[in-house]
Amino acid sequence: MEEYPQELRTPPVSLVALVGCPEQHILISTHLNSEQPPINSLALPDLSKISLLLPAKTVNQQPAVSSSPNGILKRDWMQKHRTKIPAVVAALFSSLHVAGDPAQWLQVCSDLDHLKTLIRPRNIKLVVVVVHSSSQDEINEDRLLALRKRAEVDAKHLLLFNPDDPFELKQSLSRLGAAFAELAAIYYRDEARRIRTRIEKKTFNSVDLHVRYCFKVGVYAEFRRDWVEALKFYEDAYHALREMVATLTRLPGIQRMVEIKTVAEQLHFKISTLLLLGGKLTEAVKWFHQHYASYRRFVGSPENIFLHWEWMSRQFLVFAELLETSSATIQNIPSLALGTAEQPLTEWEFRPAYYYQSAARYLKEKRGALELALSILETWNENDSVTEPAVPSIYVGQFSRLLEQGDDLAMQPLTDEEYTHYAIAEGKRFQDSFEIIALLKKSHESYGNLKVRRMASLCASEIAREYFSLEDFNNAKQLFDGVGNLYRQEGWVSVLWEVLGYLRECSRKLGDVKDFVEYSLEMAALPVSSGVDSLHFRAKEHGPGGPASHSQREAIHKEVFGLVSEEANLASNNDLKVTQENPLHLEIDLVSPLRSVLLASVAFHEQIIKSGMPSLITLSLLSQLPLSIEIDYLEIQFNQPECNFFIINAQRSPSDELLTKKQGFRLESAPSLALLTNKWLRLTYDIKSEQSGKLECVSVIAKLGPHFTICCRAESPASMDDLPLWKFEARVETFPTKDPALAFSGQKAAQVEEPDPQVDLTLGASGPALVGEHFMVPVTVTARGHAIHFGELKINLVDVRGDGLFSPRESEPFSLDSHNVELLGITGPEGEEESQLGPDKITKIQQSFGLYSVPSLEVGKSWYCKLEIKWHGPKPIMLYVSLGYSLDGTDLNAPRTNIHKSSQIEGKVAVQISHRFMAPFRRDALLPSRSNLVSDSDQLESLPLNETSILLVSAKNCCEVPLQLLSMSIEVDDDKIEKSCSEQLGGGDLLGSAIVVPGEEFKKVFTIIPKVDSSKLQLGSVHLKWRRLSEVESQSGSTSVASWVSTKHKLPDVNVELSPLIVSLECPPYAVLGEPFTYSVKVRNQTELLQEVKFSSVDAQSFVLSGSHNDTAFVLPKSEHILHYKVVALASGLQHLPRVSLTAVRYSAVFQPSTAASTVFVFPSEPHFKIADAEEKKMEPVAAD
Repeated sequence: MEEYPQELRTPPVSLVALVGCPEQHILISTHLNSEQPPINSLALPDLSKISLLLPAKTVNQQPAVSSSPNGILKRDWMQKHRTKIPAVVAALFSSLHVAGDPAQWLQVCSDLDHLKTLIRPRNIKLVVVVVHSSSQDEINEDRLLALRKRAEVDAKHLLLFNPDDPFELKQSLSRLGAAFAELAAIYYRDEARRIRTRIEKKTFNSVDLHVRYCFKVGVYAEFRRDWVEALKFYEDAYHALREMVATLTRLPGIQRMVEIKTVAEQLHFKISTLLLLGGKLTEAVKWFHQHYASYRRFVGSPENIFLHWEWMSRQFLVFAELLETSSATIQNIPSLALGTAEQPLTEWEFRPAYYYQSAARYLKEKRGALELALSILETWNENDSVTEPAVPSIYVGQFSRLLEQGDDLAMQPLTDEEYTHYAIAEGKRFQDSFEIIALLKKSHESYGNLKVRRMASLCASEIAREYFSLEDFNNAKQLFDGVGNLYRQEGWVSVLWEVLGYLRECSRKLGDVKDFVEYSLEMAALPVSSGVDSLHFRAKEHGPGGPASHSQREAIHKEVFGLVSEEANLASNNDLKVTQENPLHLEIDLVSPLRSVLLASVAFHEQIIKSGMPSLITLSLLSQLPLSIEIDYLEIQFNQPECNFFIINAQRSPSDELLTKKQGFRLESAPSLALLTNKWLRLTYDIKSEQSGKLECVSVIAKLGPHFTICCRAESPASMDDLPLWKFEARVETFPTKDPALAFSGQKAAQVEEPDPQVDLTLGASGPALVGEHFMVPVTVTARGHAIHFGELKINLVDVRGDGLFSPRESEPFSLDSHNVELLGITGPEGEEESQLGPDKITKIQQSFGLYSVPSLEVGKSWYCKLEIKWHGPKPIMLYVSLGYSLDGTDLNAPRTNIHKSSQIEGKVAVQISHRFMAPFRRDALLPSRSNLVSDSDQLESLPLNETSILLVSAKNCCEVPLQLLSMSIEVDDDKIEKSCSEQLGGGDLLGSAIVVPGEEFKKVFTIIPKVDSSKLQLGSVHLKWRRLSEVESQSGSTSVASWVSTKHKLPDVNVELSPLIVSLECPPYAVLGEPFTYSVKVRNQTELLQEVKFSSVDAQSFVLSGSHNDTAFVLPKSEHILHYKVVALASGLQHLPRVSLTAVRYSAVFQPSTAASTVFVFPSEPHFKIADAEEKKMEPVAAD
């Protein structure tokens, strides 16, 4: 499309001419170019220059009926109307000249008359513009009227232009643009009507003129943006041209044919562009196929047929570019109505890739036809060519010769023979291969974007052939490789054969012997039969690989093995040599296309074999090469190198190379190592492994020549895939092994069992582990029947529930580490020195993993160590201990024997600590916070200021073993200079160690006297030291005492407040039946206010009470009020005293003594006690925050 002139490729734009006032031209032109649609402009400085643009012309006469033109379309007609002949002429006059003196006015009138004389014969429209020289200019209306009459224009076409005032300037430019657009549309409409009248009246009898006139009307319609009318007349011109071609009785001259096709090409381009511009994609595609069908047989003589193929290629190329650049290309092509029943359209005909590909195909035809033309014109030489340069004529599609006649140049038409010579000379100047490659690359890229691999591969194959013809073998080989991969996946044998032939030849040209042999062997192993010889392939389509036939396979087979055996050298491949300095080694893996060349199947007869015991293994080889091959020897390789062995051909003497390689390996012999086509070669031998673990056959190496080897990856018969290209071929299929069961279940790997260990590994874990203690697990190793060398002990801690040993801190607030269970260390026997462990001692400890070296032990010796494990949280774990050792004390890499032991250990919480705050016996403090009726679970415990409170701490044994408690104390978290409260032990320190059996609870009493009024007082933490009761004895007989463990219990913060009233009951420790005693209630007021207290008493059945039952008392500030009652017991035993209730009116608080405080024991008579002297124990205060 770039070869087309710009006036054909772009839509026409209206053209106007600006004459006079050159200083305003740039301003007006810029505005016109920004209009939609834009308007082009020509600028002339004054009216005297107008004759240069529009020379004098008489009115055109109608052409004679019998006149016949020399061509169809003039080459420069569109360019002339786009760049030279304006539709509107704007005469710009200065306001000073229009309103000036009579001489200036007469000059204006003279210029207008001259301008009208030039534009009237051409029907060009006129606009008169008066440009204000300054904003104060005023022009007489009479003078403007006279100017309009002189110019013979309408009032709206006489415009005032004021460039000084921005607002007026904008308005003036807008009016000027509207006037130009209106008059240009009128001009092009009138021109089109004038020519359309000729068509309707048929004032001519020439088809050329009919085509020309229809084309001109279409162009004028495009000027007006009337796409419908333009499309109609372009189609009329095209149909008229096609009818002319259809009515020809004999083949026209070559130049006439070229002219017709060129005009048809331009008309087709215009029509396709307009259809795509209107979004009519289907109609555009249908039109292209009509265009193609109309001219595909309009070829010309044999020596000129290459011009036809070049023209056809250009049609497809241009339409592809139109589809690619047009907005009408719709991605969802299948939703369109694809053609009709008579002429269906495929999806690809809506894609640019199809047309690029077709353009390349026709360009190939052109290249072949050009070669044919050169062969036809054997006598043609450079002297027969056109000596004078040939240039395009004044008509589209015609060429002429330039002749010098003095100082002038004349054009002389070419004869058909001269034009043929000129066209052939032009064709020889260009290398079509590069353009073909460019077109195919565009098609390949487009197909690739559409994810159409097959079509993209077809284009890539054609590109590679072009590179091959240009002898660019690197690019050709790279492309053929990609194409061949797809053909292998799809199983297209015939086309794969052709591609491999090219790859084989590229490798030959590049001197790559490895690739040459690989492609040759793959071709020789392709499933082609003799029936393929008679396919539709022509001789030239076979490619360098020749026809796909069995005989050709055999020829390639012989060529390759002749090369690797140095028996023969091809004359064309002197650079391809396989020698001792340049050996050849091929690798065949599980996805290699060379699996059909050599396929190795290995099957162990037993899946589990004993260490050191022989087992059978079957090796099977299969080849699809057309001729039998003889193998020199086979090398079977395993993942355990000591199991490798060689199989030699008994019919051939072993080479020196084999004798050198076999040292240290087993050597086996086979009667014959000949591989026949599609027949398994089965070989069965013993295999023995001294190393436990997996024994796998890795590969089989076949020696096929002095310097040629093939390494084939071993495959299991049970999981072996079929050969993809041979899967559906008619051939006899056999099993790789004689035993069908082994063929379905055989594996190329077996498991070698470890020898039975003769070592005892004992774990001495006893009882559950307690959270916080260092739990010791004895591990004993006894060399019962094996001596231990290079021993390693591996320890793993695994969660029983599978939740992991990691525990978030928030879920277990007592956790001291991010792991619930931690391996702290491994301790060897006492007195063990590092020299006993040897120089390769290994010690590696992690949270849940440990590795420790075991010293060498002779038979009958033992060794032990201790695993120190700590539980940070209650969690059961599985302890895995593995011992790996070697029987050979000299080789560190010798096979190892392993023994495993495991034990589940339960981690439990040893003690559970709780606490409770209490008031002193028969003494209660009134706390305002307790009188609040609203209950709050988050409310802190309240204690009275400067009053004694009792803290009872309990430690319960929650485990299954007895515990020995050493001490229980309260410790502050931070050191404070001043004490905020005093804490005292009740009952003193533990004398000796307290023994707490499972389920038993140990209690201890502390007294607390807060000294600071605080809403959140910190009391510290309770620290309990404990350990298991008995000594822990290990399995080895050593004795160790469990270490003390400290458990911490954080005491909650308390609220300390001043108690307004303190109520205490005073009563003797016991009573005697019938004897009176005093029962007192003391109320102490600790405030500065007078407190009103109401009290009442309730008689008890077992006592007689004397005193006030209901009364109100007023307690003075900082004083006490005592209520006295005389009480006589009427019954013996544990009796309830009369209940006394007090109410603090100010605080609305009611006090009632507890049941225990209101109980006293009554003896029937006076008891007699024997009192022993006891030393009063001191209280030790402890500070807390």
